[in-house]
Amino acid sequence: MPNVYIKTYGCQMNERDSEAVAAQLSAKGYTMVPSEHQADVVLLNTCSVRDQAEQKAMGKMRNLAATLKRDRPNVVLGYMGCMAQNRGQALVDQLPDVDLVIGTQKFHHAPEYVDRLLAGKDRRIVDTGEEKGSEATIKEHLLHGASERAAVSAFVSIMQGCNQYCTFCIVPYTRGKERSRSIEDIVQECRQLVGRGVREITLLGQIVNSYGKREIGVKDGKSAFVQLLDAVHAIEDLQRIRFTSPHPKGYGDDLIEAYQRLPKLCPSAHIPVQSGSNRILKRMHRVYTRERFLEIIGKLRAVNPHMGITTDIIVGFPGETEDDFQETFSLAEEVAFDNAFVFKYSQRTGTPASEMDGQVPKEVIERRHAELLQRISALGHEKYHRLVGQEVEILVEGPSRRNPARLEGRTGCNKIVVFEGSSDRFKGQILRLRVDRVGSFTLYGDPAILNLSETAALT
Repeated sequence: MPNVYIKTYGCQMNERDSEAVAAQLSAKGYTMVPSEHQADVVLLNTCSVRDQAEQKAMGKMRNLAATLKRDRPNVVLGYMGCMAQNRGQALVDQLPDVDLVIGTQKFHHAPEYVDRLLAGKDRRIVDTGEEKGSEATIKEHLLHGASERAAVSAFVSIMQGCNQYCTFCIVPYTRGKERSRSIEDIVQECRQLVGRGVREITLLGQIVNSYGKREIGVKDGKSAFVQLLDAVHAIEDLQRIRFTSPHPKGYGDDLIEAYQRLPKLCPSAHIPVQSGSNRILKRMHRVYTRERFLEIIGKLRAVNPHMGITTDIIVGFPGETEDDFQETFSLAEEVAFDNAFVFKYSQRTGTPASEMDGQVPKEVIERRHAELLQRISALGHEKYHRLVGQEVEILVEGPSRRNPARLEGRTGCNKIVVFEGSSDRFKGQILRLRVDRVGSFTLYGDPAILNLSETAALT
């Protein structure tokens, strides 16, 4: 069978979709390879959130068309994901060497379409149509071709789409309206993953804590999302639960209390604030205020003072004045995030923000981005350095990605910890060790005080 290479741009949702497509292809006998130069089929899973991500994917495809397609005319080149959904046929019109365009609701058709193209039954396929029930179609990774990473930790998509329509965001147009899977279906998938050795599950959704609002609703004072957390928490042998990405509007008291009630729910929260200015938040259509966001942070830290809190922030949104930016800067200082993704505002055609007045000059955006990133990084590093000499508990994921001679795991607060050793016997286990030094948002542990008798086996 032919070889397939998949390159992924974008978020965890895209990573999970790529893994699922790879698993489906593997189940049909295709071989996944680490390089496009070994591949008979090259698929780019794309992102449309920022223009830079689209330009990278477009540039990559142009390069593939000019090299692989020139040398091997029968190689299949395809786009998947958000940019494919957004641009559709226009991608083929712009790049005639593209053979396949698959939208966000059609990932499960990838093997069928690849088969047809390789067999010469179709010259080109573009499919970006909507499909009812698509949010629950791709689960073949449970049985075939799961990535090595999924041996300890796995993504589980619980919903698709977004109804928020933030004025800067194109996701509602590329992923469609919110559609949630049933609790039973999700729990069954999680149980199967745990049966294969998975010990940590991350629940995924565009706005993950909007899960099931229409389909399930509130029961006994608990939102559908908290009901789901309760059900997943009950799975035997599952050790940790995470979720991403939420919206501040979904942080009701029932979710905050879940951190107290559910020991498996990791004490970490990625809560995109986007701006610290109420005026800008209103222009963004974020439906909360600076004060409400700070209230949520206060409640979370009342539950656990060591809660790991990260965020997303956009600088240079249309109409952002220097005063608005300083409000964002001061909020970042007040919260003291463990880390943050700081983005330069990117115009997305078709979004309300792209037509707003007050577009901020590029040089101003660059300055604000650098200033805020520097301050957030400094505050984050202070937190990391305070952990030196402290004991932390980690779930061992396996060899370090940067140095396979070492082992790597994460704390409940979602901090990466690296320590000496290469033994697979500790993969998937919870260990306690002492932090002896700090790198760039990485902790390095001392294996000498591991709570195991087999410590010597690590060295």
